[in-house]
Amino acid sequence: MTTLTVNGQQHDVEADGDTPLLWVLRDHLGLTGTKFGCGIAACGACTVLVDGAATRSCVLPLAACAGKSVTTIEGLADGGELHPVQQAWIEHQVPQCGYCQSGMILATVALLADTPRPSEAEIGARITNICRCGTYPRVLRAIRAVSGVDPTAA
Repeated sequence: MTTLTVNGQQHDVEADGDTPLLWVLRDHLGLTGTKFGCGIAACGACTVLVDGAATRSCVLPLAACAGKSVTTIEGLADGGELHPVQQAWIEHQVPQCGYCQSGMILATVALLADTPRPSEAEIGARITNICRCGTYPRVLRAIRAVSGVDPTAA
């Protein structure tokens, strides 16, 4: 039995300690907003926040999460109010298919917590999630807007 806090709620999970957090979230807790993409931590579709840090959950064993706080896309909004990053994603029409977006949004939340006004280089270094639809220019505009930088500025 492993105890972890997910989206502010404590859960006792009965699963093997080697089980990737991704499958605990999806299969044991029913939180399907976190997506499986590659299984090798390359694409970022499975990104969640673990103690505030963007973490690829497909390779993180459950045992490493004991006593830690996990935030998924389902826990990002505050009541009925979207997180500012989620709102920027809507305003700048970031998603096309949307599959990668929950991971990309959470990676962005972690970036902005550490670096509230990131440069384009800092964004490129930290937001390494893969978007098959290629919406990177929209992602950049949304991040610039939520960080208070004119999203149309070069």
